Amino acid sequence: MTPWLQRLDASDRAIFARLALTPSCATARRVFWSSITHLGGATSSIGLTLLAWLHPAVSWSVCWRTLLLLGWSHLAVQVIKRTVGRPRPRLHEPLATLVDVPDRFSFPSGHACAAMAFAIGFAPAFPVLALPLLGLALLVGFSRVMLGVHYPGDVLVGQSIALLTAYPLLR
Repeated sequence: MTPWLQRLDASDRAIFARLALTPSCATARRVFWSSITHLGGATSSIGLTLLAWLHPAVSWSVCWRTLLLLGWSHLAVQVIKRTVGRPRPRLHEPLATLVDVPDRFSFPSGHACAAMAFAIGFAPAFPVLALPLLGLALLVGFSRVMLGVHYPGDVLVGQSIALLTAYPLLR
């Protein structure tokens, strides 16, 4: 690993160590962050997209675009996860994860990517909701670090994948 990657990795681990909750944290904090984190899961992101289609103010094209964005960004995340193979923090850090982890790879965060993809998919059609959706997507990413399942860099790259994947779909 090159020196700058080593420094980046060390910074990522240091930030993680400061932010991640411990198993002895208040139950309310754990419940709050666990609730937020599940909004980035496949069931929530796909389910909310399909549920939005039932609303008369939401067009099928918006839902279709969001589903495409979720699918393409998920594919990119999975290819990168299996190529890079960065282990989750629980294998290197003294802290335990506070939620179940979907797989053994940490980089990039699929939940952070899905939450951002959902926000980006709906934001252009509903500008008044853009900031709340983006804020919620950022909270989902932050929750992944707080709950001990991702390093901050994993989250940033996951969110970036959603942004990059959205570009050709939103042009």
